[in-house]
Amino acid sequence: MDIFQYSFIIRGLEAGIIVAVIAPAIGIFLVLRRYSLIADTLAHVSLAGIALGLLLGINPVLTALGTAVAASLGIERLRTSSRVYGESALALFLSGSLALAVVILSLTHNFNANLFGYLFGSIVTVTAADVWIILALAVVVIGMLLIFYKSLVYVAFDEEAAKVSGVPVCQVNTVLIILAALTVALAIPIVGVLLIAALIVIPVVTALQLKKSFMATIMYAEIVSIFSVIAGILASFYFNLSTGGTIVLIMLAIFATVLVLGKK
Repeated sequence: MDIFQYSFIIRGLEAGIIVAVIAPAIGIFLVLRRYSLIADTLAHVSLAGIALGLLLGINPVLTALGTAVAASLGIERLRTSSRVYGESALALFLSGSLALAVVILSLTHNFNANLFGYLFGSIVTVTAADVWIILALAVVVIGMLLIFYKSLVYVAFDEEAAKVSGVPVCQVNTVLIILAALTVALAIPIVGVLLIAALIVIPVVTALQLKKSFMATIMYAEIVSIFSVIAGILASFYFNLSTGGTIVLIMLAIFATVLVLGKK
C-alpha cells in the first residue's frame, strides 16, 4: 500500500479510471460505424496541438483538445462532401497534422521528457490541473452520450433506416466525432498520443467477441478497460515501464485470451 503515498500515483489512477470509463463508451459507436481509424487520426492531430502548447507555454491538454475538435469538424465536413472520400480525408489530416507537429517541435527544440510522456503516456506528467480538465471533459462526454444515446445507437446499426425515420444523421455523426475528439484529448496524459486508438478500440473489440447484447457489450468493454488501466498503472510503477505501452499490452493479452477461449 506504500504506492498510494505518492501523489502522482493518485492523480494517475484518478485520471486513468475516468479515461477508462469514457473510452469504451465512445469506442463502441466508432467500431460499429467502422470509424476506428478516426481515433488514430485525431490522436496524430492532437500531437500538433501538444507541440503548439509546448511552443506557447500553454497546457498541452487544452491545445490538443482545441486542435482535435477543430480537426474533427473538418474531417466530417470533408467526409460528407462528394469531393473527398472518407479514408482520404483521414489521410489528409493524419499526414498534415503530423508534419505540422514535427515542424513546430523543430522550432521549439523541446524534445524532452514531457514530450515523450505525452507521446507514450506517463503518470508522472499528470498534474492536478489535468485531472480537473479530464473530469470536466468526461462530464461533458457522458452528458452528450445520454442526450444522443438513442440516435447514436440507431445510426450505428442502420444509418439509412435512421435517415428515413427522420433522425438527423449528419448532426449525430458530427456529435460522435466531436465526442471522439474529446475522448482522445482525455486519454493523452495516460496512454499517450501514439496509443490512444488502442484504448478506445481494443476493449470494445474484446467485448464484441463475447457476442452479448449491446448494453452487456458496453459493460464488458468497461470492465476490460478499467482493469487494464489500473493494472497497467500499477505495473508501470513497480517495474519502471511505459504506462501507455503497459496498459495496451494488458488489453491485448485479455483480447487474445478471450479470442482463444471463444474458439474453444
